[in-house]
Amino acid sequence: MRDGVLLSADLYRPDTAEAVPVLIRRTPYGRAGSPGGASVDGLRLVRSGYALLVQDVRGRFASGGTFEPYWNEAADGADTVAWAVGQPWCDGSAGLFGRSYEGMAALLAAAERPPGLAAIAPHVAGSGFDEGWTWQDGAFQLGFLLYWVLYDLLLSGAGLAGPELSEVADAVDRIDALYADPDAARDLLDRLAPYYRQWIEHPSGHPYWKRAAPREAYPSINIPVLNLTGWYDIFLAGALENFRGIREQGVETRLVVGPWSHCVTGGIFPQRRYGLAADERELDVTGLHLDHFDRHLRGRRTGAATPEPVRLFVTGADEWRAFPDWPVPGTEEYVLHLDGRRLTPGPAPRAAGSDRIRHDPADPVPTTGGATALPGQFTGGDCGPLDQREVERRGDVLCFTGAPLTAPLTVVGDTVLTVYVTADAAGADVTGKLVDVWPDGRAELLCDGVHRLLPAPAPATAPGAGAPPAPGRPVKVTVRLGAIGHMFRTGHRVRLEIAASNAPRFDVHPRVVAHHTVHHGGDHPSRLLLPSLVGG
Repeated sequence: MRDGVLLSADLYRPDTAEAVPVLIRRTPYGRAGSPGGASVDGLRLVRSGYALLVQDVRGRFASGGTFEPYWNEAADGADTVAWAVGQPWCDGSAGLFGRSYEGMAALLAAAERPPGLAAIAPHVAGSGFDEGWTWQDGAFQLGFLLYWVLYDLLLSGAGLAGPELSEVADAVDRIDALYADPDAARDLLDRLAPYYRQWIEHPSGHPYWKRAAPREAYPSINIPVLNLTGWYDIFLAGALENFRGIREQGVETRLVVGPWSHCVTGGIFPQRRYGLAADERELDVTGLHLDHFDRHLRGRRTGAATPEPVRLFVTGADEWRAFPDWPVPGTEEYVLHLDGRRLTPGPAPRAAGSDRIRHDPADPVPTTGGATALPGQFTGGDCGPLDQREVERRGDVLCFTGAPLTAPLTVVGDTVLTVYVTADAAGADVTGKLVDVWPDGRAELLCDGVHRLLPAPAPATAPGAGAPPAPGRPVKVTVRLGAIGHMFRTGHRVRLEIAASNAPRFDVHPRVVAHHTVHHGGDHPSRLLLPSLVGG
């Protein structure tokens, strides 16, 4: 690297004396196992005529230096590309690819514009390490981050002594207890992963995060991008933002969204199977990579036409559909208002109503599926389209349900809840879930979100100071529930859940018992907005 640090890599080359393009995967998770990672057949890339370079990032496994998540990937990635394209076995062209952190590293390196880099393929990658990775609308993504940091320390060893590794292994084994009391892990993490405290201390949007943020560098990314993600992936919103932001620069970019979570790639969850077409292997993710890199590194056209810009697996219909862009053109607002415990189309109800929620930090609403990455993510047991009926029986979960549909309703795009809430003075989390209720009662989770309300400020006492909002006054809250591509079938019902926690996906707030009121109808027309695809 430019500072003299040596990074270690494995090089796979086709059996030829000719110079060939190189594909590079930079990973913090070690070079052992499949060289292409979890979704790409690396040896097939090599058999197709590419050199494959798989590199440990700085400070991980055999590479030198100190691992500081995020900050070194732009420069180190650019230096690695520059080194690779200058080797005699390379024809001067390179591509970057990888999943999750690896995909973020590819985006950051692309913004450096290293000579020879011709295309990238980030898979389940976000748009920044603050919003959508560490934070979501003010809430800390505790479930994912605590597990990720501990698991990464255990996986890599990170130069830890035996007793320290034992401490980390013990922490992973008792992760549920640490979720309930995150402060119990603070000493361990301060010693072994001091960056974790930095993440907590810097809210989303703080300049701290701009050092490594693809969304800040879209104007600098000038090469074609293939974005792959899943409807239940924790970084879905970031991948969609990457597609839009880079496309708006006039750069060719494609988007593929399947019925996958961060680690479930076959479309098979414990409670839901999306069929053979949903499997990444059947879709041929490796083939998508080859097509992308063949076009932009070799100038080859393997198909009769340029691939469609957007390819989505529409759940419910359980089929792939092609679209010209994202957001998908041809949608219209389908509005459902909260009316009692119902969801009703048409004008807002005139009659005012309200519901109370009791929030108990000792017994928060448990995370049950969704776009998260908890310890059960590898089997799908903690993520994806899980049945919500058990959660809905709780007294601190409000359910608003529409009438059985008389015709299919196809929703493609970002779903949004606008709700009026009188929050406790200690603060509140407003969580929402969009659910498809099947005729047999199964309540299948489609997407969910959160919005954090901070404690009310102390009354102003200085002369001329602005007074805080009157206590007890409802505030309008927008909860971004997430993007979906889903068809509610005839006879199914649309359901909305509202609660004050979703733990351990999000850290519990406030840490005291609190009471909130959800208002609907009258002067407070709380509503659910769904982008409906005209013509189905």
